[in-house]
Formats: sequence, structure tokens, C-alpha cells
Amino acid sequence: MHKKFIFFIAALFVVGAFCQRLPREVGEMNQNTDDPYAEKRQEMVERQIVARGVRDSLVLRAMMKVQRHRYVPESSRRFAYYDEPLPIGHDQTISQPYIVAYMTEALGLKGGEKVLEIGTGSGYQAAVLAEIAEEVYTIEIVEPLAERAKEILEKEGYQNVHCRCGDGYQGWPEAAPFDAIIVTAAPPRVPQPLVDQLKEGGRMIVPVGTWFQELILLTRVKGRVGKKRLIPVRFVPMTGEMQKKGKK
Repeated sequence: MHKKFIFFIAALFVVGAFCQRLPREVGEMNQNTDDPYAEKRQEMVERQIVARGVRDSLVLRAMMKVQRHRYVPESSRRFAYYDEPLPIGHDQTISQPYIVAYMTEALGLKGGEKVLEIGTGSGYQAAVLAEIAEEVYTIEIVEPLAERAKEILEKEGYQNVHCRCGDGYQGWPEAAPFDAIIVTAAPPRVPQPLVDQLKEGGRMIVPVGTWFQELILLTRVKGRVGKKRLIPVRFVPMTGEMQKKGKK
């Protein structure tokens, strides 16, 4: 019991150390703001994201800046910074903040990239990507969600986000290749058309599976695509052509 107690105290100390580091790096973004959710957003980044090991400064700044409450239905705004996914209608959700940060960090963005997102949903992930990448192309199959996300992203001033309503299985061929691809709905297997649109040296992250899902990171190096299993997750299933192929 004694050793377990010491380990627990040590873990709290490490978490505390991360949380203390954040204000010096990105906490100043909350200064001189009229945003009533600013403190909740900083708390979200400190306790849910930094404390779990996300350290990329570009990702942390994006998570601190993007106002998550604007991307959820008004009736759910009081829950916007909770450590959980939230329903956004049409059987879809906005992902847990940590998962958004984790997947974004896994892409290894440095700025200047062209990124493809499959599953716009609320538009929140696209906004986070747009804070780092040069261009973001995002596709949503559910028309009302696609329209709402496009409206919000435009209202928030993201001129570098290109939205399309359609089936994401085929990707966005005319804009390919992409430096990074992120899929926010789970196919039973990795869609080959998306792999084909990944640039040399590019990275793609996708939740794969039906009942049991895990995040897969794909990297194209010298024409070959390597796969790395990351963490277990739970996403809504990828619909459209991928869903039909999965039934065959």
C-alpha cells in the first residue's frame, strides 16, 4: 500500500508539473479577452490534454485558441469543455477534446501543410487543423452538418478551410496529394483511395474497426506505407460507400 501511495503522489506531481508549464507557453492567450469560456478552455487544455502527455506547442496553442463551444449545439454549450464527446445531431458527435489533440499531434504538422479531413462533423477538428496547416480540405456526408460546419467556419474567419458535402471514401482527388489525412469516422478497414492520396512522407490517422476500434497511423516512406497501432477508441462508423463495401 505504501509503494502504491508513493506512486500516486508522484503521478500527481508529474501532472502538476505539466499544468504549471502551460501558462508560460500558451496561457497568455487568455489575457485581454471577452470570451466567457476562456478559463474553462485553459482548464480543458491543462487537465485533459497536457496532463495526458500531448506536448506539441502548435497543437496546444490551437486547442487553446479554437472556441469549442461555438461548434456544439447551443443547448449543449455548458458541456462544451467537458472531458467527453457530445452529440451534434444526426447520430454524430464532436470528439472528446483529448482525442482531437492526440490525433492532431500524431500528424506531426509543422505549418504549411495541405491536410484532408474525412468527417467534418461540427467543424471543430477542421478549425484546430486550420490553426496549424496552410490549407484544410474537409468532407462531410451529412448535408445539414456540412452546411452548419461551413457556416461556422466562415463566421470564425477560417479562409483556409475548403468544405465539401459528399462521401469521403474517395477523398478529394483533384486536390491530392496531401501532406496529412485525418479520418474522424471509423471504417472497417483503411480506405485505399485515401492511402493513394497521401504524399510521400505524409501521415494519415484513422480509427479502424467495427465494435472494437483502434487508431492506426500510416506513414508513406519511399513509396511504401507503414502502419502503427496507437490506442483503442470509439468513433461513429464511416457511412456511404465504405459502409456498403463492408457488408460485402
